[in-house]
Amino acid sequence: MRDLVEIGMGRTARRAYELDDIEIVPSRRTRSSKDVSTAWQLDAYRFEIPLVTHPTDAVVSPRTAIAVGELGGLGVINAEGLWARHSNVDDVLFRLIEAAEEASEAAEVTKVLQELHSAPIQAELVTQSIKEVRDSGVTVAARVSPQRAAELTPDLIAAGVEILIVQGTIVSAEHVARDGEPLNLKTFIEDLDIPVVAGGAHDYRTAMHLMRTGAAGVIVGYGYSSGVTSTDSVLGIGVPMATAIVDAAAARRDYLDETGGRYVHVLADGGIDTSGQIAKAIACGADAVMLGAPLAAASEAPGGGLYWTAAAAHPSLPRSRVVPAAESEVGLRELLFGPSSDADGTLNLFGALRRAMAKTGYSDLKEFQKVGLTIRG
Repeated sequence: MRDLVEIGMGRTARRAYELDDIEIVPSRRTRSSKDVSTAWQLDAYRFEIPLVTHPTDAVVSPRTAIAVGELGGLGVINAEGLWARHSNVDDVLFRLIEAAEEASEAAEVTKVLQELHSAPIQAELVTQSIKEVRDSGVTVAARVSPQRAAELTPDLIAAGVEILIVQGTIVSAEHVARDGEPLNLKTFIEDLDIPVVAGGAHDYRTAMHLMRTGAAGVIVGYGYSSGVTSTDSVLGIGVPMATAIVDAAAARRDYLDETGGRYVHVLADGGIDTSGQIAKAIACGADAVMLGAPLAAASEAPGGGLYWTAAAAHPSLPRSRVVPAAESEVGLRELLFGPSSDADGTLNLFGALRRAMAKTGYSDLKEFQKVGLTIRG
């Protein structure tokens, strides 16, 4: 039964939980971390770690996408980002970094980012970025917004994209637009020969609707990161991540029964900054996590230690700030697999996940989704 709280006469609200509100319960057995697998598979594509990058230019360039792929994850290029609009991205990023160093207010940097994103998307630049990743041999993924999915997807597929991410703050099965044709996600996906991951979803109902479109995966959340995103302040919208993931996992279970066996992956995007939070997201039912801010510390990250999400560049209502996210740079391999010299869970992210699984006796991600949980307090 849902935990409803009365917030006034005739009005109730559901109690919900962040990842930091819960803890993983050890089981009766442990095992060696050498016997643990963190691999997962999305459609025909296998990945050795449950990592999908949040599609922001702050952490993903074509080169970074290749590096992430070679380390076992999936790097996602933003097909509406700077690499799609500017041929001289290094100069553009330098301008942004310089603005961040000199600006007295965060809004000044946001204006620079908005200006940079006002340049038109150029199909040839998108094709160039996709081709660079494809030629490396790693899996190629790109993100489009619901508003531009129909327009951009043909060029992305022609360039060699293998997994398409349709992502916004909130994504529904049908995006209605007064000034154009609505995007019917079900029809859109049916016409494609590549797997589509869609989101963000925040509750059971939306997740179920997205699963029924034929999506191979559903993104839960919108990339929430403390001090970076401001969707809750600007729109008043948000669901604590632990509850949102559990709800989406319940939708996946019911959809599996409804279809007689079609499995849709759940990707958790938001509120995940440490290795412990990665483990808790998987324990709540996620198949993989989308990481943004934690990867900004990587020396390979194009943002030079800055972080922002795609929502920062919205021309009229930005919902993310450009912020310093890393005091010192570390290599991407060290960030993901260690060794680590600190004890705050920001390095060796997936080595720690493997250790958490071993300490609780689970050998793979699917099993680990069944681990016991408790609520703090």
